[in-house]
Amino acid sequence: MAKKVKTLIKLESTADTGYYYIANKNPKNSSEKLVLKKYDPRVRKHVEFKETKLK
Repeated sequence: MAKKVKTLIKLESTADTGYYYIANKNPKNSSEKLVLKKYDPRVRKHVEFKETKLK
């Protein structure tokens, strides 16, 4: 049986609120860290979310 290619990652807010999203990433296609602009409900704004390790 084949192994899973996609891995789970944690996207953590740069606004230091502790809010995060969980997402899938294919490390074969994108080796650099993911940075997305998403909504943080704790500050009620769109802020950058950076990829961190999911523990």
